[in-house]
Amino acid sequence: MNKNIDLSSYVLSDNEEFMNPNQRAYFRAKLIAWRNDILREARETLDNLAAESANHPDLADRASSETDRSIELRARDRQRKLISKIDAALRRIDDGTYGYCEETGEPIGLRRLDARPIATLSIEAQERHERREKVYRDE
Repeated sequence: MNKNIDLSSYVLSDNEEFMNPNQRAYFRAKLIAWRNDILREARETLDNLAAESANHPDLADRASSETDRSIELRARDRQRKLISKIDAALRRIDDGTYGYCEETGEPIGLRRLDARPIATLSIEAQERHERREKVYRDE
């Protein structure tokens, strides 16, 4: 299959070789679509913030507007970080390491990747990581 895969018709299958060209194309398309959605939403946010930048004569309206703006900007910052993770996943597809656990080198698993295409750890490695994190946090 070529790099332009139809996300609506391709079905991931454990019966295929892991990270074959079809699967790599599927995840590339999924990641690019996700990134494009985030960028579109960011443009809409900027447009909304610019349109709403009018001064509010009422202090309560102004405070409410500032709070909304602050929340929106924090959400956009999280999405900016998400875009960098998406870009890193796309680079891993290019270099052939996508879909393999950074800790163990084992396949992450198609269902996990489909649910979280930026995953870098298998479920088992992620659980170990979270347990270690909790231990350090509780100390």
